[in-house]
Amino acid sequence: MVLQKNRFYMITQFCHNGITIETDFSAITEIIRNADRSAFPPTLSYDSTCVFLLLFNKNSELNILTIQKTDNEGYPWRNQVALPGGHVEKEDGSLVEAAYRELEEEVNITQDQVDLIGPLGHFPTINHKDIKVYIGIWKNRREIIFDPEEISRVLEIPLKTLIKTHIDSKYYGRMPDIHELIYPLDDIEIWGVTARIIHHFIELILKCSETAKNLNSF
Repeated sequence: MVLQKNRFYMITQFCHNGITIETDFSAITEIIRNADRSAFPPTLSYDSTCVFLLLFNKNSELNILTIQKTDNEGYPWRNQVALPGGHVEKEDGSLVEAAYRELEEEVNITQDQVDLIGPLGHFPTINHKDIKVYIGIWKNRREIIFDPEEISRVLEIPLKTLIKTHIDSKYYGRMPDIHELIYPLDDIEIWGVTARIIHHFIELILKCSETAKNLNSF
């Protein structure tokens, strides 16, 4: 396959522990659209929510957009790192419409700024929420605006940083429990359901890599 470089579809390649990992938006699109997705929870008692895992190029590197919730006492998501999104409302015509609406409400990113790749799957939480995750490419980037009462800051995280942690922590090929599965980043940690979503996403990328067979040796 010949990979074409342009403003949005750039090749990202890096080497870690002797492993060369090469991804680009075209490859990720193919991976996600052909992947087995996390299934819907077995019961209907889950509260439906939708989030976006947005990928974008920054300094010729793939990044993921995340938010950190505010440090409000009593807030159930206090200080947690999350993907932008929220609850599905009765007025939403579909889950993906809810995801787009929440994306705009939370961080001022509109539907015309996103190339939708597709769903990553369902991720239930311990407090009976079902999170439907959509993956998209954030293009035509404009100013991010958010409510400081709900969000303390927006984080742009290099994908390769998360992949390096994934490999070094020997997460590849297994699902660690909630206490072990952590992606540390400077002064914060990604844990809980957001870590599970990122873990699933990275597993898909690595399993499709020609070098994946070497990962278990580290």
